[in-house]
Amino acid sequence: MPTVFALPFPAIDPVLVSIGPFVIRWYALAYIAGLLIGWRVVSRMAAPDDAPGRLTRVHVDDFLLWATLGVILGGRLGYVLFYNAPYYLSQPAEIIAVWKGGMSFHGGLAGVIIAIILFCRRKGLPVFALGDPIALVAPIGLFFGRIANFINGELYGRAADVPWAIVFPHGGNIARHPSQLYEALLEGALLFAVMLALVKFARALERPGLLTGAFIAGYGLARIVVEFFREPDAQLGFLAFGTTMGQWLSLPLVAAGLWLVARARRGAAP
Repeated sequence: MPTVFALPFPAIDPVLVSIGPFVIRWYALAYIAGLLIGWRVVSRMAAPDDAPGRLTRVHVDDFLLWATLGVILGGRLGYVLFYNAPYYLSQPAEIIAVWKGGMSFHGGLAGVIIAIILFCRRKGLPVFALGDPIALVAPIGLFFGRIANFINGELYGRAADVPWAIVFPHGGNIARHPSQLYEALLEGALLFAVMLALVKFARALERPGLLTGAFIAGYGLARIVVEFFREPDAQLGFLAFGTTMGQWLSLPLVAAGLWLVARARRGAAP
């Protein structure tokens, strides 16, 4: 693919601060920003008192650690199992080397879902009392995470001849789709706008499971679309019929999300 009309990759150092062995990367900062902003927004939605069956600010504060562990552990194990199992089976010590990269959103989602279920059982909360507010703010974290992917020059797109194509440092001398930015817009900004619209116009907070289902289905659809522009992982390549692992993992999300939305609209009990 000719690179004459490609945009230059912006020279942004993936390391924000480096003081001796102490290093802060944009990628880590994206995770921290997503978690903290989400925590702050959900806290404002929570009840101030300890009413039975209601999500309170104390619950939200306590869940922050659970959410962090769910994202990190689930994201890492998801990547190990879904994207590079043979390598990690031969090099098990590398599983904990998260600083070398390798996180899966689908794994992180599974980790957070498990954390929500366990936390709600422990605190005597309906699952969607916590799950729906978390679903509302999840696109914020996705937005920051995809911007960090772009800064790192990773998860870049397929070869392209569009005017905004970019030559990525690790993608060879090929103009490519900036698929990370596509994901930031679709999975982050647009999905967050949809979630806010559901809260305002569809009274989503009064329908347990509606936001959770909308987020899961919305993410799945956005990911399936973006995968048509994103370069598949080198160790996997394309799967059956030219599909990718990300698309196959997203199909169950769309089905589960639409089922939850239909269930919420019928007024099923949480």
